[in-house]
Amino acid sequence: MILTGGTISMQFEASGTAYVNPGNSETLVKKQLPELGELAEIDTITLFHEDSSNIGPKHWTILSKTIEEQYKKYDGFVILHGTDTMAYTASALSFSLKNLDKPVILTGSQVPLVNLRSDARRNVINAIEVATLPLNEVAICFNDKVFRGNRSTKMSIGDFDAFRSPNYAPLAEIGLHIETSFTKERAKAPFYAKASFEENISLIHLFPGLKTDAIMAMLKAQTPKGIIIEAFGSGNMPVTGNTSILPVLNYCREREITVLVVSQAVYDEVDLTKYENGKMAFEAGAISARDMTVEASVTKLMYLFGVYKTMHLVNQQLMIPLVGEFTL
Repeated sequence: MILTGGTISMQFEASGTAYVNPGNSETLVKKQLPELGELAEIDTITLFHEDSSNIGPKHWTILSKTIEEQYKKYDGFVILHGTDTMAYTASALSFSLKNLDKPVILTGSQVPLVNLRSDARRNVINAIEVATLPLNEVAICFNDKVFRGNRSTKMSIGDFDAFRSPNYAPLAEIGLHIETSFTKERAKAPFYAKASFEENISLIHLFPGLKTDAIMAMLKAQTPKGIIIEAFGSGNMPVTGNTSILPVLNYCREREITVLVVSQAVYDEVDLTKYENGKMAFEAGAISARDMTVEASVTKLMYLFGVYKTMHLVNQQLMIPLVGEFTL
């Protein structure tokens, strides 16, 4: 069990504000959840103590390398993690942990473990039990469901049912029994970690009235390796007047900046051939993210530019599902 911080290990100040206590996480978990040893033989590793809004590519690299170093010693891994960026971490690990043949399960809670009405106990117990199953991928276990990590997104701030997998059925549902819907597939090659993430990536959320000049100014200031455009509906974006995205796409194509298009809609997939505006974007070099989540799109682009050095190779890999992150 790998501890990284997050709400699950937070405590309360007198003012009522929750904070991460760097020196108390392991003791807290062992004290509050002594029954975990009945499910499995568990060792605990504390990697860092962070609110998950602080977690990013450097932490994903540490997690990947830690799992690689410990891989032969254990049958499964559970990562206790804050909920805010859990889907990003799960997606990133799904790309960096190659030929995975053991479960890597992320979980956390909406309420700190020390709170009497916390959801932490159930989530951790479920995650430990799921980590004993023949599930060979990175997954999120939360509120009696198990989701593919790179298909997951946080949908609620205040409900215990915080996560969804909008375009992919749960891997398992937990009731009196654990009902699974996955099949064990043996890895065809030895496991290894390839943790390299390019941080110079931009995410542009379109809205009516967003000026072309504002996007261009950002691109010229940052010179990113790739950009992700959160477009409307099935991938539509403005193509006329002072909000047109076409100059942005032409600028990116000339400078070999990858453009990946995701939808602001959570369900279904981007289809850049469905409407004329989307087709114009496609003809200008934009790539459809299909039904990938924003989290998977961001981390996949970071991962690919960390591994490959040319736009051509990255674009090729974007159109291939590497670990089930989108539906063909």
